[in-house]
Amino acid sequence: MTTSPRPTGEAAAPRPGFLERQGIVRPLAFGYLAVMLFMVGDGIEVGFLSPYLESRGLAGSEVALLWTVYGFVVAVAAWLSGALAEAWGPRRVMLLGLGIWAVFEVLFLTVGVAAGNYPLMLLTFGIRGLGYPFFAYGFLVWIAMETPENKLSRAVSWYWFASTMGLGVISSYFAGAVIPLIGEMATLWLSLAFVAAGGLLIVFLVRARAVTGPPASTKESVAKMLNALTIVKTHPRVGVGGVVRLINTLSFYAFVVFLTTHMVNDVGFSTAQWQTIWGTMLLANVAANLLSGYVADWIGSVNTVAWAGGLGCFVTVLALYYVPEAVGPGFGITLAVAIVYGLALGAFVPLSAIMPMLAPRHVAAAVAILNLGAGLSQFAGSAIAGLVGPLGIEGTVWVLASVYLLGLVLTFFLKEPDSGATTGPGPGAVPEPLTPATAGSTRPASERATTG
Repeated sequence: MTTSPRPTGEAAAPRPGFLERQGIVRPLAFGYLAVMLFMVGDGIEVGFLSPYLESRGLAGSEVALLWTVYGFVVAVAAWLSGALAEAWGPRRVMLLGLGIWAVFEVLFLTVGVAAGNYPLMLLTFGIRGLGYPFFAYGFLVWIAMETPENKLSRAVSWYWFASTMGLGVISSYFAGAVIPLIGEMATLWLSLAFVAAGGLLIVFLVRARAVTGPPASTKESVAKMLNALTIVKTHPRVGVGGVVRLINTLSFYAFVVFLTTHMVNDVGFSTAQWQTIWGTMLLANVAANLLSGYVADWIGSVNTVAWAGGLGCFVTVLALYYVPEAVGPGFGITLAVAIVYGLALGAFVPLSAIMPMLAPRHVAAAVAILNLGAGLSQFAGSAIAGLVGPLGIEGTVWVLASVYLLGLVLTFFLKEPDSGATTGPGPGAVPEPLTPATAGSTRPASERATTG
């Protein structure tokens, strides 16, 4: 679909509506709700699946292996989602993710959990890990393809707001409310209803550009996947952006491993107090996911990521250790530190708007590297948490905090030169038609925004 230039003298376009002013392209609007619903279904199990499986006879090491395999598949799928979205179109990738998730969730619950067959649990749960990155990150690629760059910071903020609200907040409250009423297994089955609802919205209500022809051939698809890796050679700053994304949630995944135990057993918080602190931190993070896009419009995306994100996380990661060490189980002050930490984590969100600008002819490949960094962050965070043994809590916290200083420095390598140089066409060049196969490859200069 192409758009003819507006002839000289034609009346000015009508003032953008409310959604457009927030960065939400109207044909994609229901996609944000679809992602939220899908992530509710995907996240229902997070808070109780491990103890539930152990109550059915699995050893802790078996449950840990289950999540490890799942995490590895998620990391791979996060990268593939961008490459395949460019080759096949985002809608097809999202629907593929929907199908994989639904089919293998049913198999996981029936031939796996209900039958007590651990090898099949491992197989089906692992393959199901392809589902949510294809669906959720496929939509992130779609946003990058369809949204004008001067609105992209806000658009990705709304995306992460929807995703984290579904995965981290609504799903937790829903599971906590219904498990006492219907039990764990029935609650797991209900996750399919949320996932299906999200998929139906994509099928019937998301009306952005669609692929007009068949998906790319196998050869072309492989080329797109290879491009999603080799782009870091031709566009080194894309690789730097992937590292910054890995750093973003590094402390979060490390803290999941050891911080709760430390706060309850060593500092003296009750489990209920710490859960309240941690849950409030996640709510603050959800708010920051939305607000950071607006902050980026004010001070620039790079400045937001570097100072509010990198420096903010450096300070608050240390504060989460040293403040309770100094004052003991002080609920109010630790809660305040956790809130600021959640806000700092969310300040990295404009990175999702920076990355497409670093390779305007290869938007999907750039987003694929962003997604790969997100997937690898869980592995790296867990690995750093393993340093608690040799270094202790304090030493490990300093390692985590120091990495954020590295991220702060790396972020400034993502800043566009003041000269306006870009990797796109020269002045006066006519952009290519924006199709799902090449979407985002070129954007009009009037829509190109600087990132700093």
